Amino acid sequence: MSKLIASRSTMDHAIERAQDFLLSAQAPDGHWRGELEADSTITSEYLLLCHLIDRVDREREQKAVRYLRAGQLPDGGWPLYAAGPADLSATIKAYFALKLAGVSPEDPAMAAARSLIRRAGGPPAANVFTKITLALFGEYDWAGVPSMPVEIMLLPRWFYFNIYEVSYWSRTVIVPLVILMDKKPVKRLPSGLGLAELWPVPRERARLRLPHTRHPISWKNFFIAVDEVLKFWERRGTRPARARAVEAARLWLEERLGVPGGLGGIYPAMANAVLALRCLGYPDDHPLIRGQLKEIEALAVEGLDSLHYQPCLSPVWDTGLAANALVEAGLPADHPALQKAAEWLIDEQVLVPGDWRVKRPDAPPGGWPFQYGNDFYPDVDDSAMVMMALRKVEAPDPERKRAAMERGLRWVLAMQGRDGGWGSFDADNNRLVLNNIPFADHGALLDPSTEDLTGRALEFLGTLGYRPDYLPAHRGIDFLRRTQREDGSWYGRWGANHIYGTWSVLRGLRAIGADLEQACVRRAVAWLEARQNPDGGWGETMGSYYDPELAGVGDSIPSQTAWALLGLFAAGRVSGPAVERGIRYLLDTQQPDGAWEDAFWNGTGFPRVFFLKYHFYAKYFPLWALGVYRHTQG
Repeated sequence: MSKLIASRSTMDHAIERAQDFLLSAQAPDGHWRGELEADSTITSEYLLLCHLIDRVDREREQKAVRYLRAGQLPDGGWPLYAAGPADLSATIKAYFALKLAGVSPEDPAMAAARSLIRRAGGPPAANVFTKITLALFGEYDWAGVPSMPVEIMLLPRWFYFNIYEVSYWSRTVIVPLVILMDKKPVKRLPSGLGLAELWPVPRERARLRLPHTRHPISWKNFFIAVDEVLKFWERRGTRPARARAVEAARLWLEERLGVPGGLGGIYPAMANAVLALRCLGYPDDHPLIRGQLKEIEALAVEGLDSLHYQPCLSPVWDTGLAANALVEAGLPADHPALQKAAEWLIDEQVLVPGDWRVKRPDAPPGGWPFQYGNDFYPDVDDSAMVMMALRKVEAPDPERKRAAMERGLRWVLAMQGRDGGWGSFDADNNRLVLNNIPFADHGALLDPSTEDLTGRALEFLGTLGYRPDYLPAHRGIDFLRRTQREDGSWYGRWGANHIYGTWSVLRGLRAIGADLEQACVRRAVAWLEARQNPDGGWGETMGSYYDPELAGVGDSIPSQTAWALLGLFAAGRVSGPAVERGIRYLLDTQQPDGAWEDAFWNGTGFPRVFFLKYHFYAKYFPLWALGVYRHTQG
């Protein structure tokens, strides 16, 4: 081993300490779950929900107030990710939540936020979901919200736009929202709690119509025109199917609310479901409402002085990754902790059909979800990561493991898209023109094939022994060749960002047995090495989702450094200055407890809109990288 790095005993000790930390963090039943942190909007939305449904706990509310105050930027705003700029919609929600919690508008923090909001255009410039939140309180005109008639529930599958042509996360958010947007409920606020002060011009004079693009002929302008027609029809037209559509939405919700885990396993869908059911006349003590509120409270991270909410939970993902990292770092495959994890993971396999069945009616179930009990929405990423872990671990019941993996393999293969790639929760969910509808101003309405997911699927297939001449693998490799960026990197849909995408693809290409001397691999290696920071680590800001020039640019953090190293190792680069400096960075940043900490955010919910920090990424990815490195050194 190079003298620039460390002695073998130092490396062994670092790996042993990291393994000990992970083993100590394992739950008694065998799984791992780290905190999944989002920006302030989830906590703000939770406080506002409590006011909408009259469930305010003032003591806990004040804890959340302290959390929100701690996250405010010097300019008065709230960001979407650590070290990011202020975001208008996040700032409006935080201001509103603080005001309803009793913070005076004259408070310096509120004054600073108010000034920023007004300079940025006020509520009319906010995103659609913020406008809906304000409309529920009577602080925004429902007529200014993009239309989404409840009748979309009746659109047939062959129609270009229907609820199964949008992503699972959009679907679970939209269906309860169409009920709300049909009923248009308003909870009037007591005098003095409104938001008139946030409007740059008086509300009655504000322009709420959607702005057209500068190019008169565009999909965006086309859909704005459609929105205006729909608004007119909703106001003046006859709607004979309206009641039938509301009933279809209700039945759709009831079916998906009757299973554990909450609607889609995500906070926005659960919160919308509670509001929609109340609009439909369900009492607050109805089991479906109580069930969603229970799942929402399970997202809380509460301390003595602070309270915030996660957007969802990540136990299956964390457990698959932790198990992979431990076994690749030398923990025996029959270690009791790994065997427990394997049994827990097998228990989490989804054995019933979900929404994915609409596009793949002949495929049997067999995937894994991200959260606890999200049976309607397993995903390719979790399924592949779980089965790679199972492949490497000696499970107590080999026959049970074999059957689970056979089911999972069939499901993952069935989810391959016609373009050769893999998306997350649905196959061929790629009608990208729909991202231009006004309701989808976040630009993340769909779940198309992505580079990181395709790389993961190839790595899984390679782990099972498949090679490039296997047709699904061949098609996946072609997809990756077509989608490589000119600079040599690959885009990362679910992690930040090009470092994540490039790591995922290189691991997949190596596992499937692709030629590592081909040009696309050499270009990716050159890109990774060129993006290494002077301190030896790698980092990439979430700003790269807005500005491609920032690809691979950012302060070093352990998880992104581990991704870069794992990508280099996969491409055959297991020595040299870049590798030595990267390993040194990981060794130098390991903490006394054996773990690492990421100072910045590392995950992606919706590019450019919603970002995440997986707190356990810095626990298992550096261990994984050190373990693979040690193995390559003999």
